[in-house]
Amino acid sequence: MSRLMAGSAGRNLGLVLALILLIIVGALTSSNFANFDNALVILRQASIVGVVSVGATFVIIAGGIDLSVGAVMALSSVVASLAAVQTAAKGSHWIVTVLVAVAVALVAGIINGVVIAYGKVIAFMATLAMLVGARGLAEILANNRTLVISDRDFIKALNADILGVDMLIWIFAIVAVLGWLLLNRTTFGRRTVAIGGNAEAARLAGIKVKRHTMWLYALAGLTVGIAAVMIMGRTTAGTSTHGTLLELDVIAAVVVGGTLLIGGRGTIVGTVLGVLIFATLTNVFVQNNLSSSIQSVTKGIIIVVAVLLQQRFAVKRSGRSS
Repeated sequence: MSRLMAGSAGRNLGLVLALILLIIVGALTSSNFANFDNALVILRQASIVGVVSVGATFVIIAGGIDLSVGAVMALSSVVASLAAVQTAAKGSHWIVTVLVAVAVALVAGIINGVVIAYGKVIAFMATLAMLVGARGLAEILANNRTLVISDRDFIKALNADILGVDMLIWIFAIVAVLGWLLLNRTTFGRRTVAIGGNAEAARLAGIKVKRHTMWLYALAGLTVGIAAVMIMGRTTAGTSTHGTLLELDVIAAVVVGGTLLIGGRGTIVGTVLGVLIFATLTNVFVQNNLSSSIQSVTKGIIIVVAVLLQQRFAVKRSGRSS
């Protein structure tokens, strides 16, 4: 039992209990909280952050970080909303808009990966540079304006319901399942964990660390592109303000979900639970008309507690290894 509780199952159980506690608090403090419609609202709010968090989990497990996710999302939404792209989509199919948004984010992720892996630039600095550059380029292309999406078929597809559940929630669920399979059932996932645990040992074991690192950031870019499509469908617009401070929400969800910032450990299930915890917390505050300032303080406390627990785990692990 002690080994079970110390493993990923035990950590995820703790997250489930925390989520249940939040749900109980919400149900006791607001009469509008405990209903199916509000549950869908929470899941819808969690979906965009959740999709990006799945990709970020892989990067952080490998010992990296990506601060550019919000800016890349903005750039992807702006490029995909340009008049030329919308005209091309109307002349063929709205899938063109999706492909352009995903392609822009994927290229940005590959650039991050190449600079970090082959340029040997610290991930923090490389992605910080991408954050500044992508946001600036988005402002230039949009001319500091909001670009409205006029393709009604695209908007209808992204706002459709399947079995009474929003399309955005289905996309989040599919990405989470695919992320879980990639991490837990493929060589790619095992190599990711190995690199995060000890990159030099992974290299000596025959893993091409540089190439794998590049593909990790490409994967993160891919999830950002998907999230950009989601936010375009939700807001019916592309703008340079999309994704502002998204990187903070993503990192917070991944860390609270149990992924170590030093790398070597993490789960997709934990990340999904971390995203749901923050989305539920936000909903509880909104239902009770509490200020966003109190909400930010509460989130900060949760993050600090999660990091302190991670440090305690890291000390125990280093003690066992020595």
